[in-house]
Amino acid sequence: MKPNSLSVFGRLATASAIAFASILTVCPSHAGEVIVVATEETSSESALSQWWNGKYMTGNWFGLRNTLVDHGLTLTGKYDGVFYGVVDSEGGSRGFYDMQINFGGELDFAKALGLEALTGLKGFSTVRYRDSSSGSNPNNFVEANGMFNPSNYQSGTQWRLLTFGLEYSTPELFGIENFATLRGGWLQPQKEFIDQPLSKLFINNAVNSAKGVGGNIPFSSSFSTWGGTLNLKPTKEFYFKGGLFMAYPQATASSNHGLAQAGFGPDPSQNGLMAMAETGLTPKLGASELPGKYAIGGYYWGQQGNSFRGADNYGQYGFYGQFDQMLYREPSPEEPAPMGKGADGKTVASSVKYDSKSGKNFKEPVVVAPKLSTQGLYAFNLVSWAPKYNNLFPFYFQSGLVYEGLIPTRDADKTMFSIAYGSYSFYNIENLQDNGVVNQPNYTLIMEGDYRIQLNGWAYVMPFIQYIVKPNGTGNVANATVLGVAFGSTF
Repeated sequence: MKPNSLSVFGRLATASAIAFASILTVCPSHAGEVIVVATEETSSESALSQWWNGKYMTGNWFGLRNTLVDHGLTLTGKYDGVFYGVVDSEGGSRGFYDMQINFGGELDFAKALGLEALTGLKGFSTVRYRDSSSGSNPNNFVEANGMFNPSNYQSGTQWRLLTFGLEYSTPELFGIENFATLRGGWLQPQKEFIDQPLSKLFINNAVNSAKGVGGNIPFSSSFSTWGGTLNLKPTKEFYFKGGLFMAYPQATASSNHGLAQAGFGPDPSQNGLMAMAETGLTPKLGASELPGKYAIGGYYWGQQGNSFRGADNYGQYGFYGQFDQMLYREPSPEEPAPMGKGADGKTVASSVKYDSKSGKNFKEPVVVAPKLSTQGLYAFNLVSWAPKYNNLFPFYFQSGLVYEGLIPTRDADKTMFSIAYGSYSFYNIENLQDNGVVNQPNYTLIMEGDYRIQLNGWAYVMPFIQYIVKPNGTGNVANATVLGVAFGSTF
């Protein structure tokens, strides 16, 4: 028989089998029972389609990635690049390109060692690389105060060790999962407190990283230090978190590469204590279960520093409030009911066979919770306050709106806008006046608009625009306009 004949024969045999199975699904049995036989549709994706629709740019490593996860080891990597087109600024116009690469690993000891007693214990570590060339920093032309840099990648450049340590979460205590979570080791305080995920989608340094606090103390993603945190969650909606860390001078300097395990190398006696605490609620409001987060917190930075009026002051402190809320959730898309789903759309029979005499299922229906849509409008807000005698930014706020799925058929895309404002200390203004400085900084404001195009599960492209008013706080530096595009991938 010729090859093409075999192919035709195969197709006929397959069609016959499908037809036979279809007849069985409606054929009454001789015993008086109707037997319902579910047929599954199988689809074979091409290797290219599986890669494109997967979670990682480098794929599953021929199954090795899943094998490692099954044995407790999760490896991650992410690349982010940004082109900044400085259209108008104090330094004129020019293009800049900035980037960062992050690598991380997490080890679940219970899976790795096969010991159930270690459930909840994890090890973690992260490293990063950032470009340190002058052509990577758009602020060379914009000349903004560092907190309002158009790029949030300019601190802690080159290779940097960010974290390594241990985390333990109680599997269940007092009937609550993750009632207590302990983290300790080489940590990033900025990653432990003021957790505002939507702000991380923006490009500028103020909204993404510093959040006002970073204008006064070394509170940025490049500040790594010894420390520990304890997070208590007595209810599903309430939490309290506290942390103690080592404070030291020049903490975010690129030269230490995040390896300053002894703190300030030239003089460890200058090392001090940093403390942070935060408490809040994470409710889900209304029938749409709109998630929110309402938190207040404070910090203390134990380092020597003079006030703007010349007095000796040891330590700086401040407070902040965070108010994030999903404002509107789009209705979940209608999905066809799977075989066996009840008329209410929420129950599924656990068996497809029925007793012809009693008319009842052999098993009770299983309730299936409806899946809520992530599409809708989200808002985030943050206010920080600090004493004006030794803090450059005694008042700061930022607000933002993010709409996921605004454009039809682009359900995962995000349309975004943020604004940030920081006022400079009046004590600083008076000090500059006393020293003959004619123009003193009073405020800086930055606005950013973005459209994040989610290409697939692991890649995005995001055009954006930034406008900075009084970049360094005075009228001496021209307002700046920056057009650009960011892109990134998870590998």
